[in-house]
Amino acid sequence: MGTDNTKKAYNSRYQTALLQPRSPLKTKYQYVYQWISERIDKQSFQPGERLPSIRDLSQKLSVSKNTVIRAYQQLEANQKITAQARSGYRVNRSRVIQGQPEPVPEPGFVDLMTLSKKIMELPVSREVLPMGSAHPDTDFPAINSLYAEIGRHSRYQSHIPSHYQLPPGNDQLLKQLVGINRELGITISKQSLLVTHGAQQAISLSLQALTSPGDIVLVESASYFGNLMLLESLGLKVIEIPASPVTGIHLDALEQPLKDWPVKAILINPSFNNPTGYVMSTADRLRFLAMTRGIPIIEDDVFGGLAYHQRPLPLKTLDQENRVIYCNSLSKTLDSRLRIGWVVAGKYQAVIEKRLLTDNMGSPNLIHSAVAQFLASGKYRQHLGKIRRSYAKKQQVFYQQLTLALDQYPQLRDHYHLTQPTGGFLCWLTLAEHADSQAIYQQALSQGISVLPGTMFSTHKRFRHCLRLSFANFRENNTWQQGLDQLAAIIAGQIKQ
Repeated sequence: MGTDNTKKAYNSRYQTALLQPRSPLKTKYQYVYQWISERIDKQSFQPGERLPSIRDLSQKLSVSKNTVIRAYQQLEANQKITAQARSGYRVNRSRVIQGQPEPVPEPGFVDLMTLSKKIMELPVSREVLPMGSAHPDTDFPAINSLYAEIGRHSRYQSHIPSHYQLPPGNDQLLKQLVGINRELGITISKQSLLVTHGAQQAISLSLQALTSPGDIVLVESASYFGNLMLLESLGLKVIEIPASPVTGIHLDALEQPLKDWPVKAILINPSFNNPTGYVMSTADRLRFLAMTRGIPIIEDDVFGGLAYHQRPLPLKTLDQENRVIYCNSLSKTLDSRLRIGWVVAGKYQAVIEKRLLTDNMGSPNLIHSAVAQFLASGKYRQHLGKIRRSYAKKQQVFYQQLTLALDQYPQLRDHYHLTQPTGGFLCWLTLAEHADSQAIYQQALSQGISVLPGTMFSTHKRFRHCLRLSFANFRENNTWQQGLDQLAAIIAGQIKQ
């Protein structure tokens, strides 16, 4: 945690940056109304995004709570925002597509391997401020217990005969994963679950089971670069459907491509999405399933267990056709080095299990038996509670410090949008359209700061003006504060007034 002096300095800067001169309006409430309305129109507040609380906004703008309440009531009357019970106010979702919807590109092959490989090969260094990777924070007591368990099992393994652990996987691990899935809302038996080498293998096996080279797969845009690389390696064509960084895939933009093209599968990450952090609402999930009836869906849910508050139901739980293939892992909730994932494949299980057997000829016995014992101890559930609370707090402070740093520069203020996810540890920074995230990435790296350029998350370079940032390892200290200030300076230097 930061020192008292650091916090005092931060609070002073925060207040100074927020108290901008007011427009010469007749009343304070009109000023507040205009302040919010302009940010909605410029999409600094995205459709579906939660607006600041009444208390926070009254402090931020130095007005009374009643003034904020009146402004919010007027915005609601004008259908710009909606009040939600115990959740404050949110920007209306009906504003998701403003003007003409963005055109959906025709199917095309992916070409990201060279760029992604170069960035992924960046050596791990303690000197780099790690906002670029999607690895979880492992500075928790449970992680030490986990590796102590792995050590005990490594000694035990030397006393038993060598053998393969054939699919579906270690029986005790399967039992524990059934319990984890139950808490996520998915009730299954051990026989319905296959253990894989991370969620990435689960998705890869699913794509291989459903498609052949040259087939068309539909994805959301922006989309996780690892999934795009899988599609590239399998020789598949991709249709990218535009998605809001707050509410998810634009369903209106989905209709025509489904009519025009023979889509063989859909790959989607609807909960705390990588890279944007969006969550698709239950209503949109139901509409999405209705619109795509009959088409196999691969659900990537690796961040699903990291909801700060209410966890959205997976698509798998809403599926009435047994066509959703559910993929998850322990990489985001425990440690990405474990490489333990699983797939609930439904009617596609037989073909996926066959491919899993021929791909692996068995699973890593040591890790699987040790992790099964660790999960059985009950420490995993305690760990989940701690990391959810930790990431929720980090998201709040990270957002405050980064937006404060960005708002120091007139050319940036009111010309960017930073998502505030309600789970996971990734957020999405959208800058002015002429910004060059690749240049920002290169310059930030030279200053010991890692970020990921938006160009990695699309086949059409649509997100050249965006950055994916991770706050998993964020700390409230001078190093991070100075790093965020430096990143803001780099962005401001790249975006001229």
